[in-house]
Amino acid sequence: MIYRKCRKSGKQRGFTLIELVVVLVILGILAAFAIPRFVNISQDAREAALKGLAGSVRSTVALVHGMALARGQTGAAGTVPIEGINVTLAFGYPTADATGIQAALANVAEFTATPAAGPPATMTWVPANFTPVTPANCQVIYQQAASAVAPATVTSPPPATINCS
Repeated sequence: MIYRKCRKSGKQRGFTLIELVVVLVILGILAAFAIPRFVNISQDAREAALKGLAGSVRSTVALVHGMALARGQTGAAGTVPIEGINVTLAFGYPTADATGIQAALANVAEFTATPAAGPPATMTWVPANFTPVTPANCQVIYQQAASAVAPATVTSPPPATINCS
């Protein structure tokens, strides 16, 4: 009788040390593959924001140019109203300043715009939330039209060379 009371019931309680080690090894392997993917997400988001800004600038330039053509504003100077804002023009394209392309874009708060004088004038946008390691590879540049035969241009780095970390 006493012998039966001292025996284990046969039911296992808890995990063995080997089972715990196996689970920890599996979690370590999963973490080794998952962590690098999550670290790269911020760089991908910055690249996507820069590409989105370049697309916004291109479509804004096309919209303003279309309005200028429709209103006959293709001379060296002029204005067209875009959503209640008068956008200044040079040869039918927005000027590269606060009353031109910057006014047409209205509010691009997450990017810092820097106008540069000089023939032709340019406006450069750099993401404001971080300092790029290589600014030339993390910016969008708008160059205003220099003449009736030299249209405005929007340039951004090729996707493979974007470096906004």
